[in-house]
Amino acid sequence: MHPAQILAGLSTSDVVRRVPGVAHNIVEITAHMTFWQDWFLARCSGEALPLVIHATEGWPSVGQKDWELVHHAFLNGLDRAVHHPGSGKLKPPIELGLLAHYEVEDVMAHLAQHNSHHLGQIVVLRQAFGLWPPPGGSFTW
Repeated sequence: MHPAQILAGLSTSDVVRRVPGVAHNIVEITAHMTFWQDWFLARCSGEALPLVIHATEGWPSVGQKDWELVHHAFLNGLDRAVHHPGSGKLKPPIELGLLAHYEVEDVMAHLAQHNSHHLGQIVVLRQAFGLWPPPGGSFTW
């Protein structure tokens, strides 16, 4: 299922709903995916963006009013990732542990895994809210 379908049909009030004991809502998760997607794509394009120091920096502060922008930014970034022309080593490399050896192909696999993880969280939240399947339909198991 395309990520756009997972996010389809959500209202601005849906994306800020919370489940007790769950750390993030849908708009926050989408902003987090967008943050890292944009960061990795910038690195693939040769921008030497520094890695955040604290994990919380990868969770932008967003709310109901930000949904349209966050939603479109995520889907636009996803389209850029799918059509990214590069391959080979990142220049400059990411200077951190396993990421230091990342090539563009590794970044794309990392993005796919990261987004899949968080999109799964969004599906579970939608299920908890009675908002699954999305308007276009989907498997329900």
